[in-house]
Order: sequence, then C-alpha cells, then structure tokens
Amino acid sequence: MRSTTRARRALAAIAASALLLAGSLGTASAAHAAPPPSQLVRMAALGDSITQAAMTCSSLTSCPANSWSTGSTASVNSHFLRLRAAGATALVTSNNAVSGAASAALPGQAQAAVAQAAQYVTIEIGANDACTRTVAAMTPTATFKANVQTALTTLAAGGASPEIFVASIPSLQRLYDLNKSSISARFAWGILQTCQSMLANPSSTRTADVQRRTAVQQRVNEYNQALSEVCAATAKCRFDGFAVANYAFVKSDLSTRDYFHPSLSGQATLAALTWQKTQWVS
Repeated sequence: MRSTTRARRALAAIAASALLLAGSLGTASAAHAAPPPSQLVRMAALGDSITQAAMTCSSLTSCPANSWSTGSTASVNSHFLRLRAAGATALVTSNNAVSGAASAALPGQAQAAVAQAAQYVTIEIGANDACTRTVAAMTPTATFKANVQTALTTLAAGGASPEIFVASIPSLQRLYDLNKSSISARFAWGILQTCQSMLANPSSTRTADVQRRTAVQQRVNEYNQALSEVCAATAKCRFDGFAVANYAFVKSDLSTRDYFHPSLSGQATLAALTWQKTQWVS
C-alpha cells in the first residue's frame, strides 16, 4: 500500500512538472512570437543578385521589382506582398542586396538595414563566396561564418530589434546538372564567365573537373550549415531549414539569359518556398 501511495505521489509530481514545463515553454514561445504583420512598417532585404532578381528583366541587369523578398510584381508574390496581404498595409521596403556581393559585404548591408529601422530583414547570401574563378579563391568557411555572424549581431543589436529570416544557398551542383547538356547554356556560361568554379569546362567528365564541382558544392554545404548555426544562436532569427538548398530546381525556374539565376517564375518559387518557413507561418 505504501509503495502504491509513493508511486501515485511520484506520478503526480511528474505530471505537475510537465505542466510547469509546458507553461514555461508556452510563455517563452509567446515572448518570442513575431509581431502581427499589421505592426510592420519597414522591411529590408540583404544579399546578392538573387535578391536583386538579376536576369528577370529584358536585359542582363537587376530587376528588384521581381525580388522574392521585397518585390512588387504580383506574379512573384514576394514576402513583401504576402505581409501586405496579411495586414502590413503601411509596409515599405529597402532592397540593400547588391549583385555580385559576397558575405564580406553583408555586415555593411546589415548596418544599412539598422539605419533604416527595418523590423523584418531577409538574407540570401553565399553563392558568390563559392562562385569564384577557381576553387582556391572560394571564401573559407570560417570567414564566411564570421561575416554572417557579424551581420546578424549588428541586426540583433539594432534599435528596431528586427525579425530576421535567413534563406539557404541553392545547390550549385543542381543548377549545373540542369543545363550542362544545353548548348545555349554552355555558351552563356562561357561568354558571361558565370560561376567558373562550378561551370568551367561544363562538358568535361574528367576526374579533375568532377572533383572540382564536388568541392564547390561541398563548400556550399558548409556555408549552409554555418548559416543554420549562426541563425540559431541569434535572437529572433529564423533559418529556412535548408528548404532552398534541398529544393530540386527545374529548368523553368532558371533564367534563359544566363541559365543560372532564378527566372521570374523561379523568383515566385523562392518566395513560396521560403515564406512557408517564416515566423508568420511555421
């Protein structure tokens, strides 16, 4: 009988502890919940040509109106437009991304977002750290991680205390594999000298070229892991859980101007894919 009583008391204590834990977790979750969209008035995008929507206009230039993050083109249905539809009717945006930018430029972009008092900041960075002329010229993973850490620390310390969303880097190997058999793509890659660390000698199956491409993708994988770790260590930061990195892009997702950057529909794909991982959805 005594053992039964003790057992009941033990079970009651466990149950009470569980309720207290659940309550504390619920409180913590509520304390860190993203503000309703109606409270957002300023948004900023950081990154490179992907966020500038390069290659989606009629020329080989940036076209930020088509950006997955801050764009205003209805067919893309960017984060900006989704937030507006959810109640952020006064939201204004700043696209601080710069075509060709690598992670070394990210801290400066973050400072700009802080000066703009952005309450929501998206980040897509890293492709240009891997897209260099040679494998040896790629940004070391530790340097990449430190650059991103500096940028996130700057944002987190800003007066607006923004919600931060970090998108992973697309698979460069996948982008190569999609169009490696296309004469038009190989011609464009050569003329434009696009991402030569991955796309040089695109028809070659020599061991050295295969190993080179593998090394580039391995570095991208390391960058994505770094993005995940740094974001996890930063208050109010949400990583996409490798959603972009793992997405199997199709040919229609890529621009036929350089066969590498997202097309208009590719920008829409990025917007839909990443939105599902944001603070307001998941």
